[in-house]
Formats: sequence, structure tokens, C-alpha cells
Amino acid sequence: MRLSAPALRQNQNQWGQTRLIRGSIESDPIDFSGRLAVLVLAAVLLAGCSGGEVFRHEAYVFGTRVDVAVYGDSQEAADAAAGAVLREFDRLHRAYHAWEPSELTALNAALARGEATSVSDELAAMLLDAQHIAATGDQLFNPALGGLIALWGFHTDSFVQQRPDPARLQALLEAAPSMADLVIEGNRVSSRNPAVQLDLGGYAKGYALDRAAAILRANGVDNALINIGGNVMALGKKGDQPWRIGIQHPREPAPIATLPLYDGEAVGTSGDYQRYFEIEGERFSHLLDPRTGMPAQGTQALTILILPRTNAGTLSDAPSKPAYLAGDAWREQTRRFGIEHVLRVAADGRVEVTRALRARLQFLSPVEATTID
Repeated sequence: MRLSAPALRQNQNQWGQTRLIRGSIESDPIDFSGRLAVLVLAAVLLAGCSGGEVFRHEAYVFGTRVDVAVYGDSQEAADAAAGAVLREFDRLHRAYHAWEPSELTALNAALARGEATSVSDELAAMLLDAQHIAATGDQLFNPALGGLIALWGFHTDSFVQQRPDPARLQALLEAAPSMADLVIEGNRVSSRNPAVQLDLGGYAKGYALDRAAAILRANGVDNALINIGGNVMALGKKGDQPWRIGIQHPREPAPIATLPLYDGEAVGTSGDYQRYFEIEGERFSHLLDPRTGMPAQGTQALTILILPRTNAGTLSDAPSKPAYLAGDAWREQTRRFGIEHVLRVAADGRVEVTRALRARLQFLSPVEATTID
């Protein structure tokens, strides 16, 4: 067994301790060593703007780097608003951790015993929403597969790189836990299938973006950029220009293209280069296909842009998973969610981009990209 050096850098646990780093963006450029983020902030973000300043607040939570950049005139106001956001991230981290004691692990224990249990209003609403997204995407987005994620070793802080036991994998596939097994009646949650074990890792970052946007606006911040490990949402503008991000190349330490983000828009990427390990040159990522129980192989990365709507942050996260897992059938999945702005890098390196997104992109070097309607 051989674990590559890049994989060692990429192998981060899903959750992490919040650590605040405060500073203005001009004086403290972002460190993207190890390419933990799916999207990197482009150099244009670092440029100064007349009439205001970008105050950046950075932490490590949800097992990834988090950056809240606030554009304004007051360091004190920016600190207060960003601090409220980071405290909310810490609350979500503790409440919905998939393997350390949390409300979610308590629910999972009850489901495994075949018992119904009461949950918070927030968790009940999250599960209903995740259930709807799963049904829309043919259950390819499947937060009920926490047992499979654990079987592959992604539910631990001391990660062990190994293939799962074939018999246990087959038993879990035959049990076929899915979000459709959940019964949610008000705050009472039960499951028709005791194999259901919930993991909201493919949903929580997007949900956290929506919570961050609400908190910032409630604190009087109209112009900000929130980046949770590559899931990004924009509020307002950066002075007299839109915020701009870069779409990370999954195999190179540079962006493929840059993209302007306008008020209320959100971007998310699913990729095989964030959490993975390698055995004898074969890559095994945390993006598992519920049909096979194996890491998906057909796509290196898939990015979606969500136009402004109430839950744009959430939709920048969960709906990218069915499209990623669908391989060459990705466009069918994005249409199911009404998503028209998509870029995909296939397993063989081919770049495909929808016509709507291509009109917004600025490629940083010549790229042979196939345009898809």
C-alpha cells in the first residue's frame, strides 16, 4: 500500500476546531497550500478598492478552511459580523458532527435501534430538505450512507488507508439505506431501515452558507464573500466591481478560469482531490456511489453556479453530488435541479461547460472545452 504525498496533504477529517485568524485581505494573502479548497480566490480579490477595505476572517471548521471577507469601512463592524458567522459555524459543527457526540449521532443511535426520536426543528427541516434533494437526484445524493462512509474510513480523525471488508460492503449494499427510508413527522424521526446512518457532510457546507448570509445581512453587512472549503457565496460587491473567484483545476495547482459572482449567487464543486487516499496508484475519494459502494470514477470535478434564490447556498452543495456521480450523464442531473451553469472535468481530463456558464468564464490559459446546451 502506498499513500501519496499529495493525498497526505488532502486527507483532512470532515470536521475541525474553529480557529479565527483576523486581518485585512491586502496585508494577509490566503494560503491555499494543499489545495484544500475546491475553488480558490483569484488574485483580483486581493486588489484594493477605493472607498473601502476588505477585512478577512479565517478559520478551520467542517474539516476545511473557511474565509469570510467583508467589504466596508469599519474593522470593528466587520469583526463583529464575521465573529457571529464563525460562532454559528462552530455551533453547526458541534450539532451535526457525523461521528463525535452530537444531535446527529444521537439520532443515528436511535435509528440503529429501530426507535423513533425527537430532534430539533432545525434538524427536522434539514432532513426534509435533504430527503427532497435525494429524491430529485435519484438517490445519488444519499446522506443515509453514513455507514458506508465509515466503512471506507472517512469517519475518523486518525485515517487508515485501506479498502473496506468485501463482506461488510456487500451487506451494506444489500441493505440499501436511503433517505426514502426516513419517516419525518414533525420533530419525530424514525426509519424503516435500521441500516440508515446519517451523514450531512454533503449538505452542511451549503446550509452554512445560507446561515452565514442571513447573519451578515442581519448585522448590516451587504457586501461580503463567504468561502467554506470551495463552496462560495457572494453578497453585494467589492466596491465598484463584483467579487471574483477562480475555479480550481483538479490536477494542477492553478485555477482553470475565473468567474465573477454577483449578489446572492453561490458556487460549489464536488471533486476527487479534496479527501482521498491512494493505494498502488489508484485514487479512492470520499465521494461514494450508493449503487456500487465504491468511490465514483467518472469525473475529476464538477462545479455548479446557483443564481440568487432563498437557499442558493444549500443548492450549491448537495445537487452537485448526483451530477458528479452520474459521470457522462451529468447534464441530465443538473437539469433536474434547474441548474444551467455547470463545468465538468471528466476522468480523462476533458472539460465540458454549459453555454450559460461559458459566457461568464474567463479562462486563464487556452482550454479545449466542449460547450453543452
